[in-house]
Amino acid sequence: MAAEAAAEAGAAVTVFDHMPSPARKLLIAGRGGLNLTHSEPLERFLGRYGTARERLEPFIRAFPPEALIAWCEGLGQATFTGSSGRVFPKAMKASPLLRAWLARLAALGVTLRARQRWLGFDGDGGLCFAGPEGEHIERPRATVLALGGASWPRLGSDAAWTSLLPGCAIAPLRPSNMGFAVAWSDHLRTRFAGTPLKRIALTFGDATIRGEALITERGIEGGAVYALSAAIREAIAAQGSATLLVDLRPDLSREALAARIAGRPTAISLSNHLRRAGGLAPVAVALVQEALHGGAPRDDLAGLVKALPLRLIAPFPIERAISSAGGLAWSEVDDRLMLKRHPGIFACGEMLDWEAPTGGYLLQACFATGRAAGRAAADWALSPPR
Repeated sequence: MAAEAAAEAGAAVTVFDHMPSPARKLLIAGRGGLNLTHSEPLERFLGRYGTARERLEPFIRAFPPEALIAWCEGLGQATFTGSSGRVFPKAMKASPLLRAWLARLAALGVTLRARQRWLGFDGDGGLCFAGPEGEHIERPRATVLALGGASWPRLGSDAAWTSLLPGCAIAPLRPSNMGFAVAWSDHLRTRFAGTPLKRIALTFGDATIRGEALITERGIEGGAVYALSAAIREAIAAQGSATLLVDLRPDLSREALAARIAGRPTAISLSNHLRRAGGLAPVAVALVQEALHGGAPRDDLAGLVKALPLRLIAPFPIERAISSAGGLAWSEVDDRLMLKRHPGIFACGEMLDWEAPTGGYLLQACFATGRAAGRAAADWALSPPR
């Protein structure tokens, strides 16, 4: 996006890509349909960025969701809005969009050089690269760094850049939109790993999210978990663990559920009773049994089903996270996204210090900051030498 914006402004643009082919993370995002953005009102949308809202807001207002949708459709990729408000290309994948985008960039004269790893600066501020042709130095008028965070490192964003900006403050990179480890019993792990928890509600602190989750061998993950992951991650960092409350029947009140499961016949096992009278899926029954074996009181089964405590002991590793938190501190860049310590060098995307939930907010902010950085870099490059 930075390359497109800079080229449209009249700059001669070369993209140096670490990987053998471009946009690998975008293609991975396309496996889930490529959730480009969200259709909710902009004020609510901007609130999803938490403490980074103030810095991200000007860029997103300059390139809001409707502009991103128009851009996508301008590349021949019609979009639709799902029932959740999330916006996707109708193709439900990234490859058609990427092909059209690369063709547009080529028409704009953008050059793509693959397998180029940035090694840092030379003594005169030149950019040092290692590529198939060996090491070489480039001296552009302006540079945009779009180096990513630290999630999915096999796709290229391995966070090696954090050692290449001497003197710059960098907030530690941490997993975001990830699952959490739970000390399951061998029975639950063996029997139910890979099983979804459908139509549940999760509560942590004052926030409650309806949705789905997935039991894994190591713990729990999924959309509803991701929505609460930032707060849970910080609680674990401060306290060593965190307790997530799972409502296994959010469509029933506690009183209605208690009435349904009262008076279990002695000939029927608790598991069968919870399944038949309580309407619980086998995996939900297993979670209730796990809690009871762990010491949960047996005199309020309805309360347990409506607020089953799960002790989360650690976030999943950043390599498995959808995105990452942390990055180049906002204090290091000006309102144009230019590094204060390195005039003429701009930064954008996930390498900046922000995070957001899934739902289209991640790509929207990456596109918006990329566009802003590209325009600012072109303006710098095309202006008289300073």
